[in-house]
Amino acid sequence: MTGNRPAVRPARPLFSSGPCAKRPGWAPEALTGACLGRSHRSKAGKAKLQEAITRTRDVLRVPKDYRIGIVAGSDTGAVEMALWSLLGPRPIDVLAWESFGEDWVTDVVKQLKLNARVMKAGYGELPDLTQVQAGNDIIFLWNGTTSGVRVPDGDWIVAERTGLTICDATSAAFAMDLPWPKLDVVTFSWQKVLCGEAAHGMLILSPRAVERLESYSPPWPMPKTYRMTKDGKLVAGIFQGDTINTPSMLCVEDYIDALKWAESIGGLPALIRRANENVAVLAHWMERGGWARFLAATPAIRSNTSVCLKINDPWFAALDKEAQSAAAAKIASVLEKEGVAFDIGGYRAAPPGLRIWCGATVDAADVQALVPWLDWAFAEVKQA
Repeated sequence: MTGNRPAVRPARPLFSSGPCAKRPGWAPEALTGACLGRSHRSKAGKAKLQEAITRTRDVLRVPKDYRIGIVAGSDTGAVEMALWSLLGPRPIDVLAWESFGEDWVTDVVKQLKLNARVMKAGYGELPDLTQVQAGNDIIFLWNGTTSGVRVPDGDWIVAERTGLTICDATSAAFAMDLPWPKLDVVTFSWQKVLCGEAAHGMLILSPRAVERLESYSPPWPMPKTYRMTKDGKLVAGIFQGDTINTPSMLCVEDYIDALKWAESIGGLPALIRRANENVAVLAHWMERGGWARFLAATPAIRSNTSVCLKINDPWFAALDKEAQSAAAAKIASVLEKEGVAFDIGGYRAAPPGLRIWCGATVDAADVQALVPWLDWAFAEVKQA
C-alpha cells in the first residue's frame, strides 16, 4: 500500500455493533465475584439475578410499577416472548425500516399469521409515525441497529392509547432517553450498549402489559420459555430473579459489573453524554467535507450508537452495486488488517457503507483517532 499512515491509533479499536466494546478498564478479574458452581435458584444465585434487575431499574430509571425480567435468547428471545404472549386481541401496526424490524414483520405476519398493518421505510428513513393508530398494538424499534435510524422521541405515541407499545430498544437502552410512560414492553440485550456477554435478554413490562397477559390467552401453543402466566396470573418470580431457564452466572456477573461502571460515571445522563460525544466526533469530521455522510440524512433521527455511513464520492457512485459492496468491504478490511478498527462493515442488507459503534463504552479519543484512518483507508482503496 502507498500513502502515509496516520501516526496515532485508537487505544481500543473495538467498534463492533454487537457484541460491543467492553467498558473502559474491563478485565476478566472483574468477574471474580461470580456465583459459580451454585444453582441459579440458590439464595446466592437469586440474589445476583435480583441485583442485576435492581441495578437495571436504577440506571435506566424504570418506574417502580414496571416489571423487569431476565429471559433467554438475547433481545430476539425477549421480543418474541412478548409478541407470542401479547398479540391477538387488537389490530396491529408493525413499523420496519431495517432488517430487525423486518424480522418482527415476519414473526407477526408469516409465523403468527396475524392481520397486521405493516408500515415500512427504506434504509436511512422512518415510516410516517403520525399514521399509527392509538387503538392498535404498535411494534417498533427505538433504534434501528442496521440503519443508524432512531425514532426522534415518544411524542408520536398517544398517552391515552388503548393498544400496547412493544419497543425493541436493544441498541438504544443506556444511550437514549426512553419515555417510559409511552412504552408498555421494552426489550434489550446485554451485549449492546453496556456490552455484557451475549445470550441473555431483558423484558420490561408496564402495568398495562401485565393486565393484557392476565386477561388474554393466545390461541396458539406457547413454548415453555415464553410462558409468563399460570392459571391466568403473572408468574411474578420471573421478574424477581427466578428465571424460566438456567442463565450463565458468569454472564450475570459481567452485566452487573457493567451496571456498576455505569453508576460510577454518573448513570444514564453520563452514558448518553458519552455516546453523543462519540457521534459528534464523526459529525465534525463529515462537516469538514470528504467522502462519507450519515445514512440518516435527518439529524433528529440519527443514531448515537450504531452510526451508519454511506460513501458520497463520484468514484464510488460510478461503480455498480456489486463493486460498491466490494469497495466498502475492502475499506473495512484494510482498517482491520491495520488493527485500528474491527468489525465496521455495513450490515449485509443495508446500502454499501460502514457502521461504527459509538455507544457509551467507546471512548471519544478512540473515535477521534479513527477518523484519519478512515480517510487513509478510503484513499488507499480508491487508488488501488
